[in-house]
Amino acid sequence: MNTPTSFAEFSDMFGDIINISIKLIIAGVFVYLVWKIFDSWVIHAGDEKKREEGKQTAFTAVIVMTILMLVWGIVALVKSSVFGTT
Repeated sequence: MNTPTSFAEFSDMFGDIINISIKLIIAGVFVYLVWKIFDSWVIHAGDEKKREEGKQTAFTAVIVMTILMLVWGIVALVKSSVFGTT
């Protein structure tokens, strides 16, 4: 990664860092969600407490992923409209 020499290059670098970070967080939340669903509804299928915990985890993970996607979209919108890059 080169050192930015202008504000446009700095904003591109900063936007790229945020973009990569959000993608990694979304991937991590998705893996966690899949594991908790598998753990709750497959491994501990007979345990009602675990199934209820799995439902709560799934609901929370979907909300978190929705918020992250919204933030990702806002960052892309600002980056394309204000800085003129895609």
